[in-house]
Amino acid sequence: MDQTTTELEELLKQKHLTDPELLEAAERAEDFRILPDATVVKIGGQSLIDRGRAAVYPLVDEIVAARKDHKMLIGTGAGTRARHLYSIAAGLNLPAGVLSQLGASVANQNAAMLGQLLAKHGISSVDNAALSAVPLYLAEVHAVVFSGMPPYGLWIRPSVDNVIPPYRTDAGCFLVAEQFGCKAMVYVKDENGLYTDNPKTAKHASFIPKISVDEMKAKGLHDSILEFPMLDLLKAARHVRQVQVVNGLVPGNLTRALAGEHVGTIITAD
Repeated sequence: MDQTTTELEELLKQKHLTDPELLEAAERAEDFRILPDATVVKIGGQSLIDRGRAAVYPLVDEIVAARKDHKMLIGTGAGTRARHLYSIAAGLNLPAGVLSQLGASVANQNAAMLGQLLAKHGISSVDNAALSAVPLYLAEVHAVVFSGMPPYGLWIRPSVDNVIPPYRTDAGCFLVAEQFGCKAMVYVKDENGLYTDNPKTAKHASFIPKISVDEMKAKGLHDSILEFPMLDLLKAARHVRQVQVVNGLVPGNLTRALAGEHVGTIITAD
């Protein structure tokens, strides 16, 4: 046991868990990455799964081919159905925790569908309780599918502005990447990456290949392609200090991103 660990053990016996000295010692302790060779891939619900087989089938083929060289934890978004549920539930004055559960149900459905499409290739979908089995899946078939919604449920921290759950599937997938200590986080959307404006409605929008969290906030782009709270999670992360957003409708983009290429927009913590 090294000196840092010994010091931390003694402080844990003596101090309150929010004591500054204890927190500083915990910060100095050696960090451990659980799945340093794996990449978390978030498949957008509205961006891709809601488009049906024209968008999903080619991506399934690419995942199957890519898993020969890359280990992937594949998270699913919720998409349009969740937005419809949010609208109804918010109109009924239900709290954020209930909306979180409703959104999770749709992300779960998308994970189940994607898991069924990949099943014949040995790639399974797992629920929250089965995440402990992820290392076995990765060792055997190099991929596993999970629902991207973080499992806060009724205990989610509500937004200060409204009842829409602030931590949704972008945040949930990032939390998996960070907590497992994965090597990369890739968001698969239906745009090439981040733009100065909405490229679907603004012809003058310019593509941004790389940007920091602070720059996004300064430019007012912090809620344009990823959930705003996800950027704060990135800023505070230990392991995953950048994410990449790629266009999953372009064949080969995901494979290139998994290989470490700069394909879309890279968003950095610093």
